[in-house]
Amino acid sequence: MAAAAKKRGRPKADSRSGARKKNVNAIVGKEFNYVLQLTSADTKLLHRYQDVLTQGAAGFAETSYNYLFDNPDIADIMYAYERDGGNVGELVRGMLEHKLGLLSGDIGEAAAQCAERIGQGHQRSGVKPVWTLGAYRLFLDHLQKLVATESRIDHAERDAVESALIKMIFRDLAITTEAYWRSTVEQLTDQRDVLDEEQSLASEILSNIPQLLWTVDIESNNISYASPGTRAFCEHELEAPIPCFYLIHGSERERVLTAWQQVIDGKSVQLEVRLMSPGSTTEGWFRLAFYPMANRRGRVLRVHCLMEDITNQHTDRERLEQLSTQDDVTGLANRALWFDRLGAAIAVARRNPGSSVAVMMLDVNQFKMHNDSLSHGAGDGLLRQIAGRLQKVVRDSDTLARLGGDEFGIVLPFLQDAERAVERVASEVVSTLSVPFSHQQRELCISSAIGISVFPQHGEDAHILASHADSAMYRAKWNAVPYLFYEPDAVPSSASEHLQFSGQLHGALEREEFELHYQPKIDLVSGETCGVEALLRWQHPQQGLVLPRQFIPLAEQLGMIMPITDWVLDTALAHSKLWVADGKIMPVSVNVSARSFQSPGLVEAISEALQRAGLQGESLEIEITEGALMADLDKGAHILAGLKELGVAIAIDDFGTGCLSLSCLSRLPIDTLKIDQSFLEDMAGSPRDAAVVRSIIELGHNLSFKVVAEGVEDEAVHILLQSLGCDLVQGFHISKPLPSESLGEWLSHAAH
Repeated sequence: MAAAAKKRGRPKADSRSGARKKNVNAIVGKEFNYVLQLTSADTKLLHRYQDVLTQGAAGFAETSYNYLFDNPDIADIMYAYERDGGNVGELVRGMLEHKLGLLSGDIGEAAAQCAERIGQGHQRSGVKPVWTLGAYRLFLDHLQKLVATESRIDHAERDAVESALIKMIFRDLAITTEAYWRSTVEQLTDQRDVLDEEQSLASEILSNIPQLLWTVDIESNNISYASPGTRAFCEHELEAPIPCFYLIHGSERERVLTAWQQVIDGKSVQLEVRLMSPGSTTEGWFRLAFYPMANRRGRVLRVHCLMEDITNQHTDRERLEQLSTQDDVTGLANRALWFDRLGAAIAVARRNPGSSVAVMMLDVNQFKMHNDSLSHGAGDGLLRQIAGRLQKVVRDSDTLARLGGDEFGIVLPFLQDAERAVERVASEVVSTLSVPFSHQQRELCISSAIGISVFPQHGEDAHILASHADSAMYRAKWNAVPYLFYEPDAVPSSASEHLQFSGQLHGALEREEFELHYQPKIDLVSGETCGVEALLRWQHPQQGLVLPRQFIPLAEQLGMIMPITDWVLDTALAHSKLWVADGKIMPVSVNVSARSFQSPGLVEAISEALQRAGLQGESLEIEITEGALMADLDKGAHILAGLKELGVAIAIDDFGTGCLSLSCLSRLPIDTLKIDQSFLEDMAGSPRDAAVVRSIIELGHNLSFKVVAEGVEDEAVHILLQSLGCDLVQGFHISKPLPSESLGEWLSHAAH
């Protein structure tokens, strides 16, 4: 307030006080003395009887004290005065001394200033003028009785003495009251100045904020307040209740009127509407917010309204929604949207008996060869050409998506004769992709492998159908045929070899044909080896080394997945214990398939494996995919909690290829995100892919996760990941997966 007063040029306190004193003295000298007809004869008479009057008035102290505490309101002020450290006794004595001073007949400036200070003090303390008047009345009564009975006062002068006393008391009361009201006026002036300054500041703020504000009086249906911005925005006269209603898009107006009725009923409402900018043909998006103010009976008296331009935010939100559901290379739906559409199609088919939904998974052969031999830009161009041709094959009701890398998915809903319809589409896909593509006057030839599953024959869940279509696709690649339907008992070989292959898989454990290879993980800051991932291999007697994707689906179908998982855990932990004994302490990561993860007893099986190995949970990390979690999220969260109780670390494998929401991710007890290799393939030459990887790294760090990039195959990607702050990397650029005996040598060499 002091700064504000100085800014407004108010006089300093001492000069203002001096001006006030002169004003009071002038009033006392020219007005009060004249009105009261207080003469020098009066003052001389009082001066002559001062001692007599003072002695007789000394007993007024007790009367004054009783007066203060007999009145409850005055007593409350006195008690508050004492609580603040004041002394009521001293206060009463001071007031009495001032009153006794009146008996001297002194009408000088000092006496007037004393009376003025008393009036100011009363105002600050909350002592009402009427209470002061009562105190003066008691004092006057006391003096009148004294004058009437005191023998030392000449009988002939008693009326004159009483008149002089009345004039002195009235004079003092007038000065005290004048000071009281002047102090009140000054206080009100200060408050008004502060209020004016705050109103000026509020007006300045309201003139510069982008939001439009107005208040509607419901009784009169008038706008009682409109901010400067509102008046400037609305070119015409402000009309209640919504000044710019005429600018709102026609299709939105009914919704706004409905919202206003809800506000009248006492409900706060916010909505987004399209609105034409004044003097323009351009539409923008605006947020309208209505806040009703009601009385105690709940009746709405007025409504505060706000409107702000959210066109940029709306555009950004649409773009984000597009990015969250659209593949940025091809413009097709992405994996998340594809699964969403698949789930919706299944829901519709359930309500319509006889209706089917087909799922097609398509993998482009030779794509990696073209991508590596030409450029990443050429690879993106090829993907766009493939997407363009596929779009011409599917119906408007179908959903075509790029699921990642060179893999596409198609959802075909509302099918009656599913097999015939899907075979037609598959044949057209094979045909259109068999025509060579062009890049800079070069012909690029590709082929495809398509896997097909159908609801409800092959499953009733989106992820199960996708998994079955994926399995059929790999079987098609294995058998080098254009497309295959999912078959529950199919294996990735010819149908005639099915029984033989199944029998070989059944005996693989007993014949000790499984082996583990280990791929090191390197800390990008220190360069140290921080762990290894155990990778299962099947040393097939005829076909040689078989990768997990070629036999794990079959193992799940044959009910062998848990025995294989148990063997992997025991073997990996046994090797880990050997490394610990050799001074190489690092966790080993084990992949757990979706079916293993959701199977009963997984936590108990891992606990028993740790006990058999004599190791703590910190020695083990379990890797699961987003799909494994999303198959049954509640059950998955319970399993993760059980693993965390064992001290086992949790990693989400192939992160970014599933549909795990951020809200789920933040609530689950996860330690590590592993960026899928498909995001790394093009990142060195694609700023867009690099931005995606950066976003995943930042997301992981914001959630306090470690981030691992898997599938790092060259120095450029390694350096780029290091610059983006990735924590760990693994891949052929570091080391290919190694048998246990070779890993020990590699670790010793890496340490030096």
